[in-house]
Amino acid sequence: MPEITFRLATQSDKQAIIDFQIKMAKETEDLELTDETLSLGIQKLFDEPYRGVYYVCESENKVMASMLTIPEWSEWRNGDVLWIHSVYVIPEFRGTGVFRKMYEFFKQKVESDDSLKGLRLYVEKENVKAQKAYEAVGMTKEHYEMYEWLKE
Repeated sequence: MPEITFRLATQSDKQAIIDFQIKMAKETEDLELTDETLSLGIQKLFDEPYRGVYYVCESENKVMASMLTIPEWSEWRNGDVLWIHSVYVIPEFRGTGVFRKMYEFFKQKVESDDSLKGLRLYVEKENVKAQKAYEAVGMTKEHYEMYEWLKE
């Protein structure tokens, strides 16, 4: 397998991230997202990185995966918990350890930074494959259930 690198996303990665998010929404929730809305939302992150930061994995100069991290302040822990969002790995690289590499990078970051207290993510209930990947790296479904209300 060719070498995989993991780095902070740049503006030049924006279209790949848009494409990944469109594919992920269709695969996981049968939801149709638009380029226009995603482009504005992703640009907001590049312009205001305190909201969240995208990272990408690439191999042979091709972006193969992306992940968004969003900090959440926890007064209980007096620090930030990083939420892992919008994980997408192109199909031909699934099951090859790409997510594990991304996860381990952030786990190490949390372990070495006293202001960071942990990692969290949410997953579509029916996305059993993703749930197994998260369990394989040591994440658990403890503590909380998630409830939401979204404006249509």
